[in-house]
Amino acid sequence: MSKERARRRAAREAERARAAEVSAAREARRARRRRFRGRLAALLPRPIRVVRQGGVLARRRRAQNGVVAVLFLIIQLIAWLLLSSWAAWFGVLVLSLLLLPMLVTLVFDRRS
Repeated sequence: MSKERARRRAAREAERARAAEVSAAREARRARRRRFRGRLAALLPRPIRVVRQGGVLARRRRAQNGVVAVLFLIIQLIAWLLLSSWAAWFGVLVLSLLLLPMLVTLVFDRRS
């Protein structure tokens, strides 16, 4: 009976030793990976975190800028679909760029 217990104990200890080796190898790989990521992160520039203002005026300004951008793109798309010459497309683009600040001022002016 004691020989059987000793054999089972030896098997359990061998299994624990194998599990410890596997765990140590896994931990060594994780440590190497962490060191590599640390060296790589030291080489790369830190990302600049852009924090947007969250007030009512900032949200309104973002919404207005989005509307202006979408309308500008729609005008360019319509011109591209309806007109067939490069000169006409370029003329619509230049005219849109020249009139855009004036229209934004007239439509979204906060001083009045």
